[in-house]
Amino acid sequence: MATFLKTHGNGKVEKNPSKTHYQNGKSFPFWYDVETGIYSSKYPSIKLPENPFLDVVSFIFSHKHGEVKALVDSISGISISYSELYPMVKSMANGLHQRGVKQGDVVLILLPNSIYFPVILLSVLSLGAIVTTMNPFSSLFEIKKQALDCGVTLAFTTNDKVDKLSTLGVSVIGVPEILVFSSNYCESSDFYELISRDPNWDFKPKISQQDTAAILYSSGTTGAGKGVILTHGNFIAMMELFVRFEASQYEYLSIENVYLAVVPMFHVYGLSLFVMGLLSLGTTVVVIRKFNADEMVKAIEKYGVTHFPTVPPLLMALTRRAKDGASSSMKSLKQVSCGAAPVSTKSIEDFVRTLPDVDFIQGYGMTESTAIATRGYNTEKLHNYSSVGLLAPNMQAKVVDWITGSTLPPNCMGELWLFGPGLMKGYLNNVEATKSTIDGNGWLHTGDIAYFDEEGYLYVIDRLKEIIKYKGFQIAPADLEAVLVSHPDIIDAAVTGARDEEAGEIPVAFVVKRDGRELSQADVIDFVSKQVAPYKKIRRVYFRASIPRSAAGKILRKELRNLLTSKL
Repeated sequence: MATFLKTHGNGKVEKNPSKTHYQNGKSFPFWYDVETGIYSSKYPSIKLPENPFLDVVSFIFSHKHGEVKALVDSISGISISYSELYPMVKSMANGLHQRGVKQGDVVLILLPNSIYFPVILLSVLSLGAIVTTMNPFSSLFEIKKQALDCGVTLAFTTNDKVDKLSTLGVSVIGVPEILVFSSNYCESSDFYELISRDPNWDFKPKISQQDTAAILYSSGTTGAGKGVILTHGNFIAMMELFVRFEASQYEYLSIENVYLAVVPMFHVYGLSLFVMGLLSLGTTVVVIRKFNADEMVKAIEKYGVTHFPTVPPLLMALTRRAKDGASSSMKSLKQVSCGAAPVSTKSIEDFVRTLPDVDFIQGYGMTESTAIATRGYNTEKLHNYSSVGLLAPNMQAKVVDWITGSTLPPNCMGELWLFGPGLMKGYLNNVEATKSTIDGNGWLHTGDIAYFDEEGYLYVIDRLKEIIKYKGFQIAPADLEAVLVSHPDIIDAAVTGARDEEAGEIPVAFVVKRDGRELSQADVIDFVSKQVAPYKKIRRVYFRASIPRSAAGKILRKELRNLLTSKL
């Protein structure tokens, strides 16, 4: 009989012969239902808060942590303790209320990472108002489009962008990098006025778990940006099933952990961890305002960082600095995790080889699932670095043949579908997109190609919409990208399909060469052709200084296709 992993309350994982399903003489693990094709979490279910009027801010601050530092600015060292954080949130909520912000209003946060980002977001949510976030490098056109789409009435941004945003016809509040509170210093700004209000005020709106908390924009499964509606209940589920559950799996105390916040807080990954989840645990979050490799290394050493959530470009930067001699400054690191975008096998192997004493895990989630889906977990005897982990508690999945629609058993690739309490309410003002993403039975069609192995670990291969169709064959760009970056003279690569009259599409590679190395198109094509099936061969190569990526590290294939069009 097969053996499977079972987690117990003490966080230990051990082998356990468990129930097995049989069909036509073939055995299937207990967590896969042959009749329905449903994969269930191997972890016991977690009872979520039942109070229908529990809001996410009340949930976070129902956990008390005293004088432990909550948020630390990496450069100045200025910090906000947990005993200061909630009063600060209530002060700002009071100030916003006085300015007329009310339940259901939408507030835009257009900021880089900041110790004030969580204060702003949580104060808005405590009023029953709604937050929408954006990359601070967004163009005015992009900002205007999103602001109009979700009806923004107030915006927070950096001081240098206040005048620019004021042209949108909404109130704008400038946020300083650091605010000095001192009897010898008098700050006169809208932000200071807001954050200095009396925290002891009585107004408390009635907020339902089903009320909208945030509208986060995502390309979803169809490519065009759409507003993902997430509720207070979604975020509470995220904290319980992702952040708090993961913390329970380890022996060390959460209040002793120090996380480095480089992943953007405006992205669901950074927001889930640094703005909400970790604050419910009493963990210290060291905030880097703008990524800089030197500042990253200094912060790890100076603050004794234990955990570093990353995206692929950050992981590669960390590995490079460790190779260059900075590993001695990283002795405090216990774990590095990677999510938001696929990471290459080469990047994983480089990291594990360079920092062998640091645990490495991956995770998988979407904006549409409030970042909940799977998370890695290693033990002394079992290390699975290439998987994005096991299904979180209370989560279910299907793997579906995207042509026939039939469900698939372990070790078979298909489109990943998800079901669970983190699933979005829907897309804002887009019924058709909602219906095409969440079916009538409540399953979220992720658009990702994936499979579960015989132990329940999930492997995500590529986006269904990115598949290259060559003469009837289907090619996953990520497979070719993994081959390309294994070349010693290639530091980054991306693959997309180019239209071809005869074949339909052909694989085209964009490659970043290592400095000072000679590498031709023929060299690259020949290197790949020796390692893949003939139909997968790269047909054209373009050399570039960099690969276009999102803030979360995802390859922007639309930009690659635009580049192809400009070259034709």
